[in-house]
Amino acid sequence: MDNQRPPEHPSYPGPKTGYPGPQAGYPRPQAGYPGPQAGYPVPPVGYSGAGPVGFPVQNQPMYQRLVIPTGVPLMPAPPPPLNYPPGLEYLSLIDQILIHQQIELLEVLTGFETNNKYEIKSSLGQKVYFAVEDTAFCTRSCCGASRPFTLRILDNLGQEVITMERPLRCSSCCFPCYLQEIEIQAPRGVPIGYVSQTWHPCLPKCTIQKEKREDMLKIAGSCVVYSCCSDVDFEIKSLDEETMVGRISRHWTGIVREAFTDANNFRIQWMLK
Repeated sequence: MDNQRPPEHPSYPGPKTGYPGPQAGYPRPQAGYPGPQAGYPVPPVGYSGAGPVGFPVQNQPMYQRLVIPTGVPLMPAPPPPLNYPPGLEYLSLIDQILIHQQIELLEVLTGFETNNKYEIKSSLGQKVYFAVEDTAFCTRSCCGASRPFTLRILDNLGQEVITMERPLRCSSCCFPCYLQEIEIQAPRGVPIGYVSQTWHPCLPKCTIQKEKREDMLKIAGSCVVYSCCSDVDFEIKSLDEETMVGRISRHWTGIVREAFTDANNFRIQWMLK
């Protein structure tokens, strides 16, 4: 009974024959191999090896470790247009902007002039820029609407893309040699143009100039700069004033807002790019 083999299981196929053995040229273990180090941590249950499935490889570049979720569309950046200062690329895609002045509650309650703030939007209501005035309290109180100011126009990231500087000048037709003027800088410190008031006994007229003081366009308005229940338009024309290339409109904002605030809404539309 001791020399008898145990009964085989019906499904046992029996020992395989013809095992090939080690392949020729199979490298043997190197001499002096230290073997597993003492205290080496045992891999956790379910560890499937290195790589994306198991532990992350720490020596990968950072851009390879980022995981971008699928199904999220990435908005492609538009190509920068030619002859546009940095930050003003969006103006090449639209033909008009809406300028809404914010109502300051402190100014309404006290009557003291505060720094004006404006939201600049597209015709679809999308916010494009934000403008804020930078003046001192004494300057606003003593000079009123004729005060010098610095107007900073910021993009949606808070970066200053346009700076407008207006010095202290006269606005009366009695002083034709010292009329209003504003300098446009983009970026800050780099003049790209000027808007200068042109003397006229009764009509508001201005000239748009290039960075080297070369006349470029004309702005002409009617003798009535304020109208009840209707808009006031200023036409932007060529130098010969024969072709209209744009329009600046001051919108009527309602009897309550016009009576209790000095906040204005404008629309600037250009027809040629």
